Amino acid sequence: MSSPVLIAHHLSKTIGEKTIVSDVSFEIEPGEVFGFLGPNGAGKTTTIRMLVGLIRPSTGNVTICGHDVEREFEAALRNVGCIVETPDLYRFMSGRENLEHFARMRRGVGEADIARVAELAMLSHRLEDKVRTYSLGMRQRLGIAVALLSRPKLLILDEPANGLDPAGIREMRNLLRRLSTDDGLAVFVSSHLLAEVELMCDRVAIIHRGTILETSPVQGLHAHAPEMEFRVDDAARAIALVESMGFPVAVNDGTLSIEIAEEQAPDVVLRLATEGVRIFHAQRRIRTLEERFIEATGGETV
Repeated sequence: MSSPVLIAHHLSKTIGEKTIVSDVSFEIEPGEVFGFLGPNGAGKTTTIRMLVGLIRPSTGNVTICGHDVEREFEAALRNVGCIVETPDLYRFMSGRENLEHFARMRRGVGEADIARVAELAMLSHRLEDKVRTYSLGMRQRLGIAVALLSRPKLLILDEPANGLDPAGIREMRNLLRRLSTDDGLAVFVSSHLLAEVELMCDRVAIIHRGTILETSPVQGLHAHAPEMEFRVDDAARAIALVESMGFPVAVNDGTLSIEIAEEQAPDVVLRLATEGVRIFHAQRRIRTLEERFIEATGGETV
C-alpha cells in the first residue's frame, strides 16, 4: 500500500487560555477526497493553517509526503497546492497572464504546464479573456489551476464551492473527482455544504469544538440503521399491530419507523396485510450525512 500523502498527528493549538484545536489526528491517502466538516468556530480554518505552516501547532506535527512541515517547510510545501477562502487573482489580467505570473514564481514550470492546468480546469477556451469577465465558478477553477501548476501531491481547499450556483458546484465536484481518480491527487476539502460533501468525498472527519468526533468513509456514515419505514393507510391500527409483535415504532408525518432489521420486515408485512392494513411503501431507513452530522454535533450550525 502507498504511504499517506498527509499525516496530521495529535495537533493542538492554544492561544492564551483558550484551546482552539485539541488532539486532532487524521491521514489522507493518494487519490482520496477527504472532507472536513464542522460548525462555525469548530477549528477548521485553524487546522488548515497548521497543515500548511501558516501557524505553528502548540503540540503535534504535520507530515506531507514524508516531510515534517515545521522542520522541512520548503520540502513539505513543495508537494502542496492550497486555496484558503477566495483565490488571489488579478482581475485586470487574462487567465493566461495570471497563470504565467504565478508560473514565474515556481521553479521548472513552463508553457506546457499552463496548457495542462488550463485543460484540467476546463478553461482553455477562455484563457485570453480578462478574469473580471469570469463567473465565480470560473475564477474558482482558475485558482485551482494556479494551485496545480507545480504538480502537487496534495490539494487543500477551504470552502471551494462557497457562493457557487448549482452548475458551478457540479463543475467543481466533477473537477475534484477527476483529479483524484485520474491523477491520484489527494484532496482535502473544508466545506459546510453537507449534501455536496456527501457526493464528493471518500471519507469525512467531523470536528466540533476543536476535537474530531468521528472519521469515517462516507459509505460508513450511510450505514443502514436497524430501522424500516412503512407508509400505510391506517397508521393507528398498524402501530398497534407492530407493537403487539414486540417491535418499537414511531410515526412521523404519517410514516411509520419500526425498529427492526431488514430480514424481519417480511413478518411485519405479512401481519399487516393479513389484518387488512394496506401498505403503500416499505424500505430500509438510510441515515444521511446531515443526520449523522447533527447527531454528532448536537445540532449546532455549520
